Amino acid sequence: MRERKHIILPILFGVLLLASALAAIFIGAIDIPLQSVWGSFLHRMGISGGIIVPAYYDMAIWQLRLPRIVMSLLAGASLAVCGCVFQSIFRNPICDPYILGISSGASLGAAVAIILGWDISIFGITIPALVTALLTLVFIMGIGRISNQHSTQTLLLTGIALNFFISSVITLLIVINQQSMHKIYFWTMGSLATVSWMEIAWLLPVMVIGLIVLFHYSKDLDIMQMGMESAQSIGVNTQRTIYIVLITSSILIGAVVSFCGVIGFIGLIIPNIVRLLFGSKNRHLFTYSIFFGAFFLLVADTLARTIAAPSELPVGSITALAGAPYFIYLLIRNKTALRQ
Repeated sequence: MRERKHIILPILFGVLLLASALAAIFIGAIDIPLQSVWGSFLHRMGISGGIIVPAYYDMAIWQLRLPRIVMSLLAGASLAVCGCVFQSIFRNPICDPYILGISSGASLGAAVAIILGWDISIFGITIPALVTALLTLVFIMGIGRISNQHSTQTLLLTGIALNFFISSVITLLIVINQQSMHKIYFWTMGSLATVSWMEIAWLLPVMVIGLIVLFHYSKDLDIMQMGMESAQSIGVNTQRTIYIVLITSSILIGAVVSFCGVIGFIGLIIPNIVRLLFGSKNRHLFTYSIFFGAFFLLVADTLARTIAAPSELPVGSITALAGAPYFIYLLIRNKTALRQ
């Protein structure tokens, strides 16, 4: 009965997520009538339907709203699952790729690529973002190894220090290269305003491969919750598992940041909510975090493009408004978290 529940619920959540995505098409600075949306879909399927859709509605649907809706689903799901991985590895609910500096590291690579003019190519930003995300991870883990401490306190403090350092470096880059200020600002605050179908086509396979790898190691991560020594005695190669899932997560984060900029706190909020509702088994955590993360970023992006219309807010500011208070709440609730 319990396993049946975990088959029915994902189907139900999938239907609800699809309905929410369709509803988001109608909402924006200009509301698009239901008849025009329906007619546009029929036209794309080669069915006349007798509905005349104005060209500006058709363009708004297929070139503006649908790409950012699809990207919000992919990015939100990816960031939420990566948050699950980091919290599972470090066995602490306040760990998150954003707080640990992985997202900021990726944004530094994107900023350098923009200044060098590499952003004219789709890989011109993606590859530098991936490289700097991985270098940030290596640096954090290296600090833990050098200090002989892989405690949450050491890693969190290192990540916070890196965030400040990277933010300072990006600020200096903006001051020195003011002609690139707007583009760099876009990446540091996060936005889905300029995403395209081409970027979605590149992110989708990275996300699918990354999720397959992470789901493959979900059972090993469950076993590791009992302790590294216990997991090793059962036959789990803990070091290999840690390196593979962290590198995979960092690549996934770097890819998202290269297209959407830095969107924080999704990897913090969603895993904690899902764990509270469905337990701590990683296979279930990953599954439900995909739906909850996608829905959360979909709602955040819809708010970002509507509440100040015709202007638009950075979606990262919306997620931060929800995430920062929740982070403080987690710190208060887990008084001993930073002493582990």
